[in-house]
Amino acid sequence: MITGKNYIGSQLKAAGTKIYKTINPQLNIENPWSFIEATPEEINEAVALANDAFKIYKNYPAQKKADFLNAIAEEILALGDELLEVYCSESGYPKGRAEGERGRTIFQLRTFANMLTEGSWLEATIDTSIPDRLPLPKDDLRKMLVPLGPVVVFGSSNFPFAFSTAGGDTASALAAGCPVIVKSHSMHIGTGEMVASAVIKAAKKNNIPEGVFSNLIGSGVTLGTSLVKHPLVKAVGFTGSINGGRALFDLASQRPEPIPVFAEMGSINPVVILPDALEKNSKKWAAAYAGSITLGTGQFCTNPGLLLGIKGEKLNQFIDQLAEEIEKIAPSCMLHPSIKADFNNGKEKIQSQNGVSTVAEYKGEIAPNYAPQTILTVDGKTFLENPALSHEVFGPFSIIVQCKNNEELLTIINKLDGQLTGTIIAEPMELSNYNAVVDALQNRVGRLIFNGVPTGVEVCASMIHGGPYPASSDSRFTAVGIHAVKRWVRPFSYQNWPDELLPSALQNKNPLNITRTVNDIITNKPI
Repeated sequence: MITGKNYIGSQLKAAGTKIYKTINPQLNIENPWSFIEATPEEINEAVALANDAFKIYKNYPAQKKADFLNAIAEEILALGDELLEVYCSESGYPKGRAEGERGRTIFQLRTFANMLTEGSWLEATIDTSIPDRLPLPKDDLRKMLVPLGPVVVFGSSNFPFAFSTAGGDTASALAAGCPVIVKSHSMHIGTGEMVASAVIKAAKKNNIPEGVFSNLIGSGVTLGTSLVKHPLVKAVGFTGSINGGRALFDLASQRPEPIPVFAEMGSINPVVILPDALEKNSKKWAAAYAGSITLGTGQFCTNPGLLLGIKGEKLNQFIDQLAEEIEKIAPSCMLHPSIKADFNNGKEKIQSQNGVSTVAEYKGEIAPNYAPQTILTVDGKTFLENPALSHEVFGPFSIIVQCKNNEELLTIINKLDGQLTGTIIAEPMELSNYNAVVDALQNRVGRLIFNGVPTGVEVCASMIHGGPYPASSDSRFTAVGIHAVKRWVRPFSYQNWPDELLPSALQNKNPLNITRTVNDIITNKPI
């Protein structure tokens, strides 16, 4: 089922000469398939098709777009175990992870389909006219959200399903009414092509315009630059490194018409562990965080890479327990040899810094692309003086900072870069004594967790997966949950427009029966 070609709309094309292969990290060998890089002509064709499709697709009824998203979910499921096998061969993840992530991807697609049929996401707002108002009449004004245009989505390395070809960015953009051009991630191109085939089948079955979806192959620099700079592209979604996300952001900002780049980038997800919690449940939290640090070989954007505590016997006991728990866990496979190399380089760079001690590191024999989980510790003063110690190490790695007192803890939090998550481990009565710490952490993160672990991102309307820069390029938006759709839309007003020519969402009769705000009252009644 894998051809190695690009989907330019529904057509498989491969006019290029540059060949890519993917790696089976478990076996440390190349997979059997060859993939052809998209040519400049194919890139232009995909974007032109998307632009033409936008003129039609943006006006499709909500139910038709919902049917399309549900059909994508069904077609992905119809690929069966063969899709899971390709996923595993390109990622090194076990089959259980593949099944779980596929389920999450299906749920995301169906959640956006449900959002479309419910309708309130459009934020339809109506202020009817008052012709006899004094001293001036009031015009009729009606506002709703409208799609931006063609969107480029960059697949992520660590979620070949949920943050890639038909993942959250693609699902939310299609729900918004935006065509999508996916830049397939080079580590799982075969998985991407199979998922793309499911999207194309769903589009054909639902008579979706040609070009609403394309899937392109190529290096991040060459293909990515061409797509972001293309004048017909109107927005970009990215999940990956700070360097990659910032490069795309800068390119988009330098265009004659700048466009938004919604990039989810680096995060070390600080965890504050307070003394009373350690005294009561130290062993429990050591076991929980050993599991969280090593989950998925640490290849989660919410991996807890920084633990902060107050220096003393309670923290020393926790460090010893965490070291004991984490060394019990067998290492697992990373996504790619290059990611394993980056993990080693980042870990060794921090280990070599003055004042840093290694408290746990797996020492047994491991396969070539497996990662030895590592825990380091350092005092608060040294951490504050050395910015290198706060750099993300992507993998099963965490550094414990032993703060001399609450003031030093607060100083460290205030100096942190923006993060996706922050966690506080505390007894409920203890928490009220640390209001300043809570406030400081809230100012640096997108999601604040009490007595839990940051790994695990629930797909629901209340989830924020984003945060102050560099966790994401725009902290006002989330990459997970139905509100992710707001990245691909803009507000638009009609003034004194004939009722019969308005979009259905704004017409007096409210034919969609959606919830609207009419003259400051939330209602679904007709006007």
